[in-house]
Amino acid sequence: MVVMNMTRTKSAGFALEKSLADKKKRAREVLAGLHKLYPEADCALTHEDPLQLLIATILSAQSTDVTVNKVTPVLFQRYPTARDLAEAPPAEVERIVHSSGFFRQKTKSIQGACRKIVEEFGGKVPDTLEQLVTLPGVARKTANVVLGTAFGKNEGIVVDTHVGRLATRLGLTWTSKDGKDAVKIERDLIGLFPQDEWTFLGHALIWHGRRVCFARKPNCPGCTLERHCPSAGLFNEAGDFRG
Repeated sequence: MVVMNMTRTKSAGFALEKSLADKKKRAREVLAGLHKLYPEADCALTHEDPLQLLIATILSAQSTDVTVNKVTPVLFQRYPTARDLAEAPPAEVERIVHSSGFFRQKTKSIQGACRKIVEEFGGKVPDTLEQLVTLPGVARKTANVVLGTAFGKNEGIVVDTHVGRLATRLGLTWTSKDGKDAVKIERDLIGLFPQDEWTFLGHALIWHGRRVCFARKPNCPGCTLERHCPSAGLFNEAGDFRG
C-alpha cells in the first residue's frame, strides 16, 4: 500500500506539468536516458540499401522483424533490383513472402511500388516524403523509416505499436486518444524533441518497448526511465494498468 501511495503521489506530480516547457524538460531527460541505454539503436530490419529497407518495411506490417529478416534474403537474392521485382511472377513473390502474412496484398504493394520506382524514378527509391507516399503500399510511417534510416533525413518520427505505447505511458503525448493514434502522437513527439534526434528516438523507443516496457507486464522495477514515467508502478501482476 505504501508503494502504491508513493506511485500515485508521483503520478499526481506529473499531472502538474502544464506548460510545454515542462514537457520538453522531461522529454530531454527521457532522451538522455535512451541514449545511455541504447547508444547504437538502429533499425532491426536487415537491409543493404534503400530499396531493401522499403520492401522489408512493407513486409513488416502485421508481422515481426524476425520473420521478415528470414524472408528478405531469399527475395533479394532472387530479385535484386526494382525492375526484377516489378517483372517477377506474382505467384513466385507470394510464395517467398507467404510467411509474413497478407502475402497477396504485400506482393501487390511491393510490385506496384517497384514498377513506379522504375517508371518514374529511374529505378532508385525517391528520397522525399512527398514522392515516397505516392508509391503503392507506402504511407507516412513507412516513408519515415526509409527517410530516417536509409537516407539520414529526419522528416518525421516513426510511430509503430511500441512507440505509440511508450509515448502514452511516458506521458510524451497529450492530444492522442490512445497509443494507436499515430498522427497525433507523432505531432506531439515532434513538438518535444529536436529534429536531429527523431530517427534515433523512434529506434530507441522500439528497442525499449521490446526489451523492457512490454505491452503486458512491463518491467517497471528494472526500468532506468522509471523516475521519468507517470505510468511506472501502475500495473498489477497480470500486467493490467491500474492507474
